Amino acid sequence: MTLPHPRLDAERQRLYGDTVAHDGAPARWRALVITAPAAQWRDLARLWQAVQDDLGWPAPAIAVSGDTRLALWFSLAQARPADELQRLGQALLQPLGDAATSANPSLVWQVWPQAHDHAAPGLPPCPPHALAPERWSAFVAPDLAPVFADTPWLDIPPSLDGQAELLASLRSVSEDQLKMLALTQTNDAPQHVTAPLAASTALSPAPGLGPRRFLQQVMNDPEVPLRWRIEAAKALLPHQPD
Repeated sequence: MTLPHPRLDAERQRLYGDTVAHDGAPARWRALVITAPAAQWRDLARLWQAVQDDLGWPAPAIAVSGDTRLALWFSLAQARPADELQRLGQALLQPLGDAATSANPSLVWQVWPQAHDHAAPGLPPCPPHALAPERWSAFVAPDLAPVFADTPWLDIPPSLDGQAELLASLRSVSEDQLKMLALTQTNDAPQHVTAPLAASTALSPAPGLGPRRFLQQVMNDPEVPLRWRIEAAKALLPHQPD
C-alpha cells in the first residue's frame, strides 16, 4: 500500500520517473537501487560517501526496505535498460564488494532492476510503501540510517511531508557526471583516479574518442567537478609537446 500525496508524488516522479518502453524496445529506468542487509549499513554508507567524494555525484536517497535490508536509490537524468543498470551497479560495488564480502561472508548485494529476470526485471516498490500493517519502507536521513541496522522499517506510516522534504534536496546523476566512470577506462588516467571505481562496460567515451581527446573534453567541460578537471590536466601533461 502506498499513500497518495501530491508533493511526494511529484518528487518521486522528478527523481525516478516511470518505466520507459516504446515499440517493443527493452524497458528503461531512471532509478538504480543497490541494497544490502541492514546489519551491513557501514558498507552501504561507504558507497554512499564514495560516489560523492570520488565521482562528484549527488547523494543518492537512503531507504529502509520494510523487510531486512537498507537501500541506496540513485536517480539518473536519463533512463537506461536493466542490463546497463546492472553493469553500472556492479561497477560501483566492485571495489567495495570484494573487501566487504571477504570480511562478511553473509553480505549479499543486490542491484535493481534485475537484468537476469526477463519476466519482471523491475524495481522494488518506491518508498514509502507498506509491506505489512506495521512494516513500512521509507526514505530516511543519513544520520538516522544507523538506527535501523536491527529493524530496517517503520512501524507506523512515515510523514509524507517529511518524505517529500527529504527527496526535494536530492538531484539526478547527470550525463556529464556519469562520464567520471569513463575515466577508469583510459590508459592515460593516473592510477589514483582509476582506483575508486572499477571499469564499467555500461559507460564509455563516445565512439572514436581516444583517451587523449576524452581527457581534453573532461578538462574543458565546466560541468565536470574541478578536482577531476585538474586530474585530467595532470594526465595530459606528459603528452604535451615541448
